[in-house]
Amino acid sequence: MIVDASSHTPLKRRKFRSIDPMEAEEAQAKLTAAREKFGREIRVFETTSASSSSQKETEDFYEFTAEDYYRVLNAKKEDKTLKTRKLREAEKAARRSRITKTVIRVRFPDNHTLEATFNPSETVQSLVDLLVKVVARPELPFYIYTTPPKKQIKDTAQDFHTAGFVPGAIVYFSYGTPKADDAADAVSGPFLQEEVMSLKGLELIKKHVEPPVQSAPETTTEAPPPVVQEKKPEGKKPAKPKWLKM
Repeated sequence: MIVDASSHTPLKRRKFRSIDPMEAEEAQAKLTAAREKFGREIRVFETTSASSSSQKETEDFYEFTAEDYYRVLNAKKEDKTLKTRKLREAEKAARRSRITKTVIRVRFPDNHTLEATFNPSETVQSLVDLLVKVVARPELPFYIYTTPPKKQIKDTAQDFHTAGFVPGAIVYFSYGTPKADDAADAVSGPFLQEEVMSLKGLELIKKHVEPPVQSAPETTTEAPPPVVQEKKPEGKKPAKPKWLKM
């Protein structure tokens, strides 16, 4: 049987880039400076989504249908009938005490994501305040929402526990109705400041380079000296007494 070599798909080799320790130190310094400036840990990365790049969903996609309403209503009824109020409050308090942080990811229309860490007792307003500091056009009105269904977050005085954002959540960013002059920037971006965008990918560099593990010095155990058994001097044969006659 003759096999055509051209029919085989060539295997692609993965390229691994060696990370310079100096580059890792610079990345760590930038992340530390950003944490000190904004008061919390943040990182930026890009998400690629086939659905978001090919077409943008219309407003009808986020509509809250009657089916969604009855599904949520039935879930609430089952929760009320199966658990008493005191039991639900006790379980809720126990969950709150165990969780000490929440990670919020804010996705922008240009497929960039800002990730920030908050305390669950903080309010949603702290997230809005952070966005004012990092977006490229803070003078333009904006809002954040969850989906599906699309629901604008208006009550920013509630904490993350009450909002249901613990231990983490994904929210979406959008500018309000901009003026004609600002319409292009509101749609195309950039949405984050250049300083914040420079943090993109730095978290991966920091995780990729790990400090070398110092090996413990080898301990050599000296073998104990061989035990030399002392030879007892050979005793002389006892002489026959003179009075013994054989």
